[in-house]
This record gives sequence, structure tokens and C-alpha cells, in this order.
Amino acid sequence: MTDNAARNKKAVVEALTDAYAGRDFTKLEKWFAPDYIQHNPFIPAGRDGLRGYIEKLPAERRYEAGIALAQGDIVMVHGRYSGGDRKTFIALDIFRFEGDLVVEHWDVLQEEVPVEKTVAGNPMFTKPAGWV
Repeated sequence: MTDNAARNKKAVVEALTDAYAGRDFTKLEKWFAPDYIQHNPFIPAGRDGLRGYIEKLPAERRYEAGIALAQGDIVMVHGRYSGGDRKTFIALDIFRFEGDLVVEHWDVLQEEVPVEKTVAGNPMFTKPAGWV
């Protein structure tokens, strides 16, 4: 992994974790382009749109990163959004960097199914050692 890929992965994980857990938006300000392209149909465009979306969520809403991968200018994180009065979702978030900034985001979301209700008996979200 290149130095930028490792840096980008760390930046994305910290930005999401800090923004959701503590409403600390300093890393969003540092790493997300003001006009980044948002492909999630429920989040407004741009950095301010993401911030506004998070600010309206229940204070108990959290983000937890699981497996994070980076290659070149792409970072992908398998994570969990939980807490508050909303359903828990497992997500694969994909971020594209240009230079030092996130300029585009896609995600795939699925409501978390409790392990006891899965056919295989495996959890949908795990945190293998060394992956974040």
C-alpha cells in the first residue's frame, strides 16, 4: 500500500468515527472536499450536506469500522451504523480521493440481521485483527 493509500484509509476511518461518535467534524473539514460528490440518495451533496445529515441524527448514533482497504485513490470500509432510534445498518462505504481530499462517495447498506436469525449462524459484521 502506498503512503497516500494508508493515509487515506486512516483519514476516512477517523473522519467517520469522530463525526458519528463525537460530532467532531474537524476531520471532515480536513479530508472532504467542500463539493464532494455524494451518491447516497438520502444524504445531501457536499461536505456541508454530510455534516448537516449527521447533525440531525440521534446523538447516540455511532459508526464502527471493521475491514478497511485502500488502493491508490480508493478507500473501502466495511462498517456498522448503530444507535439511537434508527435501525442498525452494515455498510460498505467507498471513497475516492483526488490529491488530499475525498471527492466522491458511494455506499451499499443492508439492515443488520441478528446472528441467531442468520442461516449460516455468522454475524454480518466482524472486526478481524489488523484490518483497520
